[in-house]
Amino acid sequence: MKQKSQTTVYWSRLTLADWSLYLAATAQGLCYVGSQNKDLEELTDWVSRHYKEYQLEQNDPLLLPYATELTEYLLGKRQGFTLPTALEGTAFQKNVWNALTAIPYGQTCSYSDIASELNKPAAVRAVGTAIGANPLLITVPCHRVIGKNGALTGYRGGLDMKAQLLQLERSCSGN
Repeated sequence: MKQKSQTTVYWSRLTLADWSLYLAATAQGLCYVGSQNKDLEELTDWVSRHYKEYQLEQNDPLLLPYATELTEYLLGKRQGFTLPTALEGTAFQKNVWNALTAIPYGQTCSYSDIASELNKPAAVRAVGTAIGANPLLITVPCHRVIGKNGALTGYRGGLDMKAQLLQLERSCSGN
């Protein structure tokens, strides 16, 4: 009888000035970056929805490289991320998330821009849904997507977090 494989999801909490974020990774890479100042329940709910068999284990040393890159970003000393990720999603979601990583630091685009980039101009709502399912806040920069009219729109971390990230990038990029 074949035994079900269990995924170990390692987690840690990054605290820096006004920022407090939960991070999680599997053996394959970073799989989750939480919302600003949310409790551990946000992470545990996400893990239970995305892994059938899992074990949560706090492991600060393992998450330290990810926390370091995020800290550098939040301090305005890093514009991109280099460590491996473990993004789980549909092919369409992954295409949308890849498109998000191509948005230059300090710049924004609209949901319809992303849909057009994917050669699916009528799929604006589907693009919005895929962006809303992005588990890697900040590192997959969905905060750079705004409404066509320039307004800040939905963000899992909340509009305050989105505004803070955009302001950080504007001030550090000279835009």
